[in-house]
Amino acid sequence: MSLSLLLVLIVLGAVTGVTAGMFGIGGGILLVPALTLVFDAYGLAHPYGVHMAIATSLAIIFCTSLVSVYAHHARGAVRWPIVLALTPGLLVGSWIGPGIASELSAAALSTVFAIFVFASALRMWFNAAAPASRELPEWPLMSLVGALIGTVSGIVGGGGGFLSVPYMTWCNVAMHNAIATSAALVFPIALIGTFSNVYHGWSLAGLPEHSLGLVYLPALVTVALASILGAPVGVRVAHSLSALRLTRLFALLLLGLGSFMFWKALHG
Repeated sequence: MSLSLLLVLIVLGAVTGVTAGMFGIGGGILLVPALTLVFDAYGLAHPYGVHMAIATSLAIIFCTSLVSVYAHHARGAVRWPIVLALTPGLLVGSWIGPGIASELSAAALSTVFAIFVFASALRMWFNAAAPASRELPEWPLMSLVGALIGTVSGIVGGGGGFLSVPYMTWCNVAMHNAIATSAALVFPIALIGTFSNVYHGWSLAGLPEHSLGLVYLPALVTVALASILGAPVGVRVAHSLSALRLTRLFALLLLGLGSFMFWKALHG
């Protein structure tokens, strides 16, 4: 790995860690576009650049989530009953998603990513006050919601925060609690999604050296180490901001990343 690539990955990891800590998103919605760009620039993973970016993203956010959720839990912000209710569905969906993604072209995968991110961004930006009576559903329906979040996250390589945070706030969970709880939900999604991407990429030809299935190990190690250092910083920033400002920043982040992936889809 060249020195320039190493430095790029370190910076990316630090930014990802801060972002993951701030928004409870695991960092996948930042990592997938960024790693896609890096892999293209350095001639890695063609024609599987987007697929490897997604797989490597999930492996990285598995590491980042451990630090992020610990920091949020220390502040008493994680709603653990919600985590327990969503996790069974998340595990099933996180295995199914990468299998679907492996059958899609890079352009189709980029388009799917952009659509879901745009939808979440608009939902967060135009967030109207939810009726006070609206609450999270009971366990069976929560499992189905978890399966949907896990499947989409496995397809696009995110930790699910771009879906779970808007959903929880829509059900009257406070923004800071939604972000903290989403950080805890990242762990099962990333764990199962990583194993699924290793399995589905194991027999593919043309992957770069030092790949484990669709996971590019040099990027995994470098970005994960840097992001672990940045995650606690992001948590401190998140708890210093008002809910409205945090919501608007979240929406702007999603719009920017969705725009990049849509541009990627249009340009093949």
